[in-house]
Amino acid sequence: MLDSKIPEGPLADKWTKYKDHIQLVNPANKRSIDVIVVGTGLAGSSAAASLAEMGYNVKALCFQDSPRRAHSIAAQGGINAAKNYQNDGDSVHRLFYDTVKGGDYRSREANVHRLAEVSTNIIDQCVAQGVPFAREYGGLLDNRSFGGVLVSRTFYAKGQTGQQLLLGAYSALSRQISKGKVDMLTRHEMMDVVMLDGKCRGIIARNLVTGELERHAAHAVVLATGGYGNVFFLSTNAMGSNVSAAWKAHKKGAHMANPCFTQIHPTCIPVSGEHQSKLTLMSESLRNDGRIWVPAKKEDAEAIRKGTKTALEIAEADRDYYLERRYPAFGNLVPRDVASRAAKERCDAGFGVNKTGEAVFLDFASAFKRYGKTEASIRGLSQPSTEEIVTLGKEVVKAKYGNLFDMYKQIAADDPYETPMKIYPAVHYTMGGLWVDYNLMTSVSGLYATGESNFSDHGANRLGASALMQGLADGYFVLPYTIGDYLANDIRTGAISSDSAEFEAAEKAVQERIDHLINNNGSKPVDDFHRRLGRIMWNECGMSRNEAGLKKAIADIRALREEFWKDVRVPGNATSYNPELDKAGRVADFLEQGELMCMDALAREESCGGHFREEHQTPEGEALRDDENFAFVSAWEFAGDPSESKLIKEDLVFENIELKQRSYK
Repeated sequence: MLDSKIPEGPLADKWTKYKDHIQLVNPANKRSIDVIVVGTGLAGSSAAASLAEMGYNVKALCFQDSPRRAHSIAAQGGINAAKNYQNDGDSVHRLFYDTVKGGDYRSREANVHRLAEVSTNIIDQCVAQGVPFAREYGGLLDNRSFGGVLVSRTFYAKGQTGQQLLLGAYSALSRQISKGKVDMLTRHEMMDVVMLDGKCRGIIARNLVTGELERHAAHAVVLATGGYGNVFFLSTNAMGSNVSAAWKAHKKGAHMANPCFTQIHPTCIPVSGEHQSKLTLMSESLRNDGRIWVPAKKEDAEAIRKGTKTALEIAEADRDYYLERRYPAFGNLVPRDVASRAAKERCDAGFGVNKTGEAVFLDFASAFKRYGKTEASIRGLSQPSTEEIVTLGKEVVKAKYGNLFDMYKQIAADDPYETPMKIYPAVHYTMGGLWVDYNLMTSVSGLYATGESNFSDHGANRLGASALMQGLADGYFVLPYTIGDYLANDIRTGAISSDSAEFEAAEKAVQERIDHLINNNGSKPVDDFHRRLGRIMWNECGMSRNEAGLKKAIADIRALREEFWKDVRVPGNATSYNPELDKAGRVADFLEQGELMCMDALAREESCGGHFREEHQTPEGEALRDDENFAFVSAWEFAGDPSESKLIKEDLVFENIELKQRSYK
């Protein structure tokens, strides 16, 4: 049985009551306790900095050459917090409700409410660090809207919010590094976790520059290693992002929760050909001012695909603003899963607007005019021309989204100030991850998971601007409390030795796997297998899934995995810098993770959030949940092979929110 350790009492009091009654570690004892943090993105850097500030001895690892390279920097649009600065009716409860509803009622009430509670603290923390959030004319912090909500609660730093927040966390981390409280190991990758007497007591890491294997012991290990979106090969994730640390933990006893819950982001630059190795996100914040449309007539769509017509030649009356038409209450700001499926539906129906037929328009023409009129009025211009209004409007839009427009122009070779952007959904985030309890501890004692690496807060679909919120909430305000309750029992344990038989056995297993990959002498490069896996996953376990396709995917992945171990070719050696070897190990784990994702999708006979089973949809084509049979967290236990994984269910109890079919109309 899974014990989520959710505190008793009213929802709004659970977190406060919990903090009032947990065990504490006094400052003198903290100096004798070691903690390893794997990953130094927002969740990892904030956790490492906070734990070190509290007095623990922290060892932090990242596979990049600096914590500043973490994929957290790629988050563009903003971070949510229930500050209600806009006086538009926002509150902690409304943020809680929006998040549970946005996740299609597949998340824990207690965890989500705690996230909403601490969200306000995050903004204060980041402002104190000097994060340059956008401000209104009077100096107050500005907000904008994101999908799935009717208020403006998203704080932002132009289109670089993730980068600025990471620099804030990195400054806090750097301070602790300079004080000697954090031992920062860059270019190191976790290869396995080590268990002693039923507890996680360390890791095996590999120095990616020298190839040397290292043993690192600690009283607790924290994984902050991000999501597994790169199982699809093409995604908006950094190319180094991987599942390996979480998967190694899974194989040592940590349950993997809801692995089929993956997020497809609706506003990405479309695929342009087989040469691509990743995709690029266009921030959801653009949907504040951009309007999404396709031609209303198929002949116009066909003409655009052939190049005989342009978007500007399509009359306003001949444009289908399909999100505004289908979802008038939320319009272009519906949740990501809804917007993505709607785009796919239009393109599948023959209304796509690029050569592949898989793109829709994101148009800012009306925003230029709207902002231009306001700016003209502010400047006291009487009867400005349309050209003057549009020019002024473009200046306002440039101040809000300039770096995003520049990025689009560089990649797509098209000027979004003059013609609409072309966008299409792409893999972006994973709501699934390691199962954790209320303390953020996995099913392995002493092993914690934070940020995107756990399943904790977002259910079957994450709302925009909530990833940064969760990462910093976990690192700054949740884990520093909860881990102390566990470590209070270790004050007399003493230093953990890495000379034990368990460490030796783990290191030997890692070395044998590396030797196999290096000495395999196959004929195909790693990328060949990764690309083929991605194609299977996207076609059968992507935006829509069905029973036949998932069964086919499982069989195809098993065959591909068998072929990988027989025929993969890894050049170079294991005793020097070898990115192909690093990649081979990560793809090997993806080949197992991918099978489990398809098994999870097959077992969940309903549609919810980003998990869309074609057999389970409303007459209007919306996701159709089955609350009677599937209102639970799927926690998978490893049993020697992905095909033998055991499903354990954690029932979801809703006492404060009414379960009902989502509607954004």
